[in-house]
Formats: sequence, C-alpha cells, structure tokens
Amino acid sequence: MFKLSKKVQALPPYLFLEIDKAKRKARAEGRDIIDLGIGDPDQPTCGFIIDALSQAAREAANHRYALDQGLPVLRKAIGDWYKRRFKVNLNCETEILPLIGSKEGLAHFPLAFLNPGDLSLVPDPSYPPYKGGTILAGGKPYMMPLLASNSFLPDLRKIPLSARKKAKIIFINYPNNPTSACASDDFYTELIEFATKNKIIIVSDLAYSELTYDGYKARSLLEFPGSREVVIEFHSLSKTYNMTGWRIGWACGKAQLVAALAKVKSNIDSGIFSAIQLAGVAALRGRQDYLKSTCELYRQRRDILVDGLNRLGWRAIKPKATFYVWIKIHPKADAISFAAHLLSDANIVVTPGVGFGQHGQGYIRLALTVSGERIKEALGRLKKIS
Repeated sequence: MFKLSKKVQALPPYLFLEIDKAKRKARAEGRDIIDLGIGDPDQPTCGFIIDALSQAAREAANHRYALDQGLPVLRKAIGDWYKRRFKVNLNCETEILPLIGSKEGLAHFPLAFLNPGDLSLVPDPSYPPYKGGTILAGGKPYMMPLLASNSFLPDLRKIPLSARKKAKIIFINYPNNPTSACASDDFYTELIEFATKNKIIIVSDLAYSELTYDGYKARSLLEFPGSREVVIEFHSLSKTYNMTGWRIGWACGKAQLVAALAKVKSNIDSGIFSAIQLAGVAALRGRQDYLKSTCELYRQRRDILVDGLNRLGWRAIKPKATFYVWIKIHPKADAISFAAHLLSDANIVVTPGVGFGQHGQGYIRLALTVSGERIKEALGRLKKIS
C-alpha cells in the first residue's frame, strides 16, 4: 500500500541481517552451527566496567536526558586515551564527540556535508554504513576497488578528475574490515595530500586499532602532518573492550567536522545513557593489561584457523590486525553460493565477501570470535566436505 522512498529503495539488503536469518533458521532446525560470520566478540566485558555501569545506573541524576555532546568526564577520558595511545592532543570541548556506537556516527556524518549529486569515495569492499549513509544523505557512492594487487588499499591516482571534483568525503578504514589489511605511513601521507589538494574530508574508521598481532601497532591518521585540517576519526569501545552491545564510541578531529556531526545528531538523538558513558570512562581509564591477553587469544585462534586452512589446501594469510581472516576462494566460485554450501553441508556460517561490495566477490570473511576448539571442529567439518 505504501511506497518506500527512493533512498530506502536504493539501499542494499543489510548483509548481517540476511546472515542472521539463515543462522536462526538453521538453529531452529536443531543444527549445531559454528558461527564464523558476524564479528561480535565472544569474551565478556570486564567486570570493573560492568561495576561502573551498575553503580552509575543507581544514581537518579543519570536517569535523565544525556548531554548531546557527551559528559565532560567522558570527553576528557577520550582525550587522555588519545594522548596516551597516539600522542595526539585533542581539545575536549570542540574536537571530541561521543556517539551511540561509531556505526551511527559514520552513517550520520554524510548528512552534514552531502548535497544531491555529491559523491562519497567509498572502498569496495567495505563496512556497509559508508555506502548506506551516503545514499540516505542523497549523495552517490563512488566505489574505490580494494585489490590484493595493491595490498587492499585504494589507488588514489586512478580516481578520475570528474569524481574528485564532485567528492566531498572519502571513507578510510585501517586496520580494515573485511580484508584485515593495514595501511602504510606512505599511504596515509599520500591520502592527506590527496584530500587537501581536492578539498575532500577524510572519514577515518579506526575501530580495530587495538586488535593487532606480531608486533604490529596501528597508527591514527591524526598523528600525521596536515591531518588536523581534513580528518574526522571514528573510534569505538565495541571491539577493544568487548562492548558491542553497549553502543558507545566517538568521533574526533577537526572541530568544524565534529561540530557539523553534533548538529546532525542533536536533531536525531538525545545522547548516550549517562550510566553507559560513565562505564566508558571506567574502560578508558581502567587497567588495560587484559587487552594483551585478548589479542593473544585472537592470535592463537588466527594461527589455528589459518594453519588449518592451509593444510586443507586453502589460500589463507595471517592478518596483522582485526579478528577477521579474508579468504580467497576458487576464482569461479560465487561467494554467496559458497557460503550457502558451507552452511548447508558443514553447518558453518561465514560472510560472503560480495556482501561488502562487488570487489569482495571471490572471497569470504571468517571471524575469530569462537573458541579454538570450535575452530578445530570447523576445520574437521571442512575436511569432510573438501
């Protein structure tokens, strides 16, 4: 009876919802599913963070509308964390904006700067909200291929002048979801020069910066010369502190860009529940030693999975960051059909790469968010159907 708007009609099906439907159906049939699909940490949030939430939730003052720009104590904790982690000094009043998870901020940001016909430069494959947020803002995504031959980095030199003139935003995400690739300092330097020359805003998604292995340490774009004029960076407590369901993150960087996002959000939401903000303060200021054990856990799982896949004849490379393994399947195989085959014949859920963009065709993404024993079980199932 009612017709959807053209913007909503233009949105692709949200990949993870489709995977969840298939997974629920399989479990309803009583099948033992090993879920290597959605990247949701299986480890619990640390007790001291939960205790902070519990205490704050009992305070009546925290039951009211939160400040749109976040509690000053949270902004200060974020600023201190950035200085400690990246040696970047942020103005806590003008350069930091807490978010209801970084996803909503990434999706809302294009509303602040895109007019009809404007472009966002979007990696392909990439996290779906980059493209979805652009479409909902009335803009057009210009897809930048991420190819293995270029280390899954966009080739900025191949973006035509016509696209550069219409582009207002470029989305960047390293360490990368879904490919788990990492960016070099040279690429970041080139990117800042590109954005400055073409007057394009860099939207940097740094959600996976703390999940690194083998001595690798991710950098913030805000560490690089010239970045403070063109960059807004998004971060999240979700993966670092096992807080995906809590929905808390932030944006930081150039004050004008942060203020523009704040203006959009003031017309959409009423801020983060104050008790959750105070739990976020506890996370950022509390002991950080457990993060080493978390990374070590994922590293062990990574090695079990990648070594096992390679013994089965797959082509798997150990990532230096994120908790994803990006696997190239047979060149002629359709990623969706291949994922459906693994679910039907091995009761294993994986994410088809094409769900992140057409250049994800021929790949699947596996998440390291199940125990080592379950990964070994999955490898045994794969061996049986090989």
